[in-house]
Amino acid sequence: MVFPRIAFRLLKEMDKVCLGKLAWNMGYKGMKAMRAFEKRGRRSEVFPPFLFISLTDACNLRCQGCWTRPSLGSRSLTGEDVDLVIRTARMKGSHFFGLLGGEPLLWDGLFDLMARWPDCYFQVFTNGTLLDAERAEKMRVLGNVTPLISVEGVEDTSDIRRGGEKVHERAMAAIECARNAGLFIGVASSICQSNIEDLASGRFVEEMIRKGVHYLWYYIYRPVGPEPSPELALSGEQIVHLRRFMVEERLLSPILIIDAYWDHLGRAICPAAAGISHHVGPAGDIEPCPPIQFSKENIRGDARVDRLIQNSLFLRDFRDFAARTTMGCVLLEAPQDLEKFVSSQEAKDTTGRGTGLQEIQAMTARDGHHQPGREIPERSFFYRWAKKKWFCGLGAYG
Repeated sequence: MVFPRIAFRLLKEMDKVCLGKLAWNMGYKGMKAMRAFEKRGRRSEVFPPFLFISLTDACNLRCQGCWTRPSLGSRSLTGEDVDLVIRTARMKGSHFFGLLGGEPLLWDGLFDLMARWPDCYFQVFTNGTLLDAERAEKMRVLGNVTPLISVEGVEDTSDIRRGGEKVHERAMAAIECARNAGLFIGVASSICQSNIEDLASGRFVEEMIRKGVHYLWYYIYRPVGPEPSPELALSGEQIVHLRRFMVEERLLSPILIIDAYWDHLGRAICPAAAGISHHVGPAGDIEPCPPIQFSKENIRGDARVDRLIQNSLFLRDFRDFAARTTMGCVLLEAPQDLEKFVSSQEAKDTTGRGTGLQEIQAMTARDGHHQPGREIPERSFFYRWAKKKWFCGLGAYG
């Protein structure tokens, strides 16, 4: 069985404080957060068990298909802004936060923030170029953080995808620093035409295991933002191939393989449509999910984020609209319907570019992870249980 081998790796390779906080803050409290979310749902109350927070939209790379590229000047949350969100979430039983950018390691107060909330767990989405030995050691001392390092292909492919130089080499160096510190290490890959053969492969999985990575998070490339690069979008056949690869690899390799697109039966899910997660942008706007940058509520000036989410007609109507339109990603599969929806809502463009509607209007409907009749159920007992009872897909970045 694979799961005992994964557990053995974690026991052998991780710092014991980091392992304890992973098990308690993320594992046990994550399950409690899902139970609390389900109970709220029975009372017609809404507050996500997981929140994703973009600390800043400043970044040192220029990725294809990036939606966080402001043209009107970089924006950042204050420490007080983030504390407000976390304080409210803890009141609702939610203790897991994804910290995004831009590049979150450019945000000055990152380590102080995580130190202020030792009973929470933080997943830092980073391109890895700034994750050195000193920062990895700070993460080890804190214990309540996992770096999720982006790997977008082999050397040449990665530089093109990320808009930088030696990006792959620097990401591998970041993984080594995290390994030396005994961290719970993740690698995230946005699968597209230029990297699917390299990354959705047993060879890549084996390489990541050798380097000390404990979980891989695969998600589907979405051609969004001011430079969407639509030629990179996957076909329906490739999406089914990716799903089949993950299901089969979960039976073979001692590494956690994460997705937030399919349930235990292989049916498409949208965490934002289900209310499992929402997103707070770098200007404080509460959005359905990171790439759908429209909002009618802002955390600044209101101490009750839970009431903002609960009472938001925009978020409520989005959940209904998305669920009616597709089981998958409405941004990929029905961009024109999404454009009509946000226009009818008179929602605020929160891109920082002022071009959000035009960007959606320019999109073409594409294959997404909703592939009726081609569902591939989980074959691993652990993943079936985890997706059904724990994190509804072991993640919420839909």
